[in-house]
Amino acid sequence: MLFSALGIKPIYIFPSVLKGEQYGDEFGKVSIIRKVPVLKDGDFILRESIAILQYLAAKHHTPDHWYPAELQKRVRVDKFLSWQHTSIRTHGSKVFWFRGVLPAVTGAPVPKEKMDAAVKDLKVSLKTFEDKFLQSRPFIIGDKISVADLVAIVEMMQPVGTGLDVFQGRPVLSAWRDRVKKEIGVEVFDEAHKVIMNVDTLPQTFENKGLPEFLKLRIQKMFN
Repeated sequence: MLFSALGIKPIYIFPSVLKGEQYGDEFGKVSIIRKVPVLKDGDFILRESIAILQYLAAKHHTPDHWYPAELQKRVRVDKFLSWQHTSIRTHGSKVFWFRGVLPAVTGAPVPKEKMDAAVKDLKVSLKTFEDKFLQSRPFIIGDKISVADLVAIVEMMQPVGTGLDVFQGRPVLSAWRDRVKKEIGVEVFDEAHKVIMNVDTLPQTFENKGLPEFLKLRIQKMFN
């Protein structure tokens, strides 16, 4: 979404994670940890999504609101980015995997007690986000959108893609989402979340393409 907001037109390369291409020699040349995303800018290679956002904002002289130069505003962005790694990102991703990916891989639902615990953790993170980070402001750091809002919305859309609408019954969160969507543009927003919103097609995708056994075992081990 930030690429679109800045008018940058990158060349996207999507390794097939369903085929385990991220574990191949070619991808290993750009990411020794075998994870996406990776940014290649000339000979410079950068991993980790947060670092990539910060790099883009600094290099392309973005409008200041995206990643403010003023120290206290920037620290508020960084504070959220530091918090979300072990909270809203972890919990949103776990619900996404439990509701969308693992059942498609194993052919069976995740045990109810594990699912309930994951959803409970997510709800706690959402409340913390509303109470501590968003409060009564239009966006996380004030009247203007920042990279913090982009990171937050992406994590919240993961469970939404599995049918768990985290915005339902949360008017403050819903209004914030609508403001983010308006700032980014509905078309750009929907395109950015197209894959997540089609997670229900995963079982058929696995059936058509197959899933390497080593990758299936790795996925199952992650959540045992």
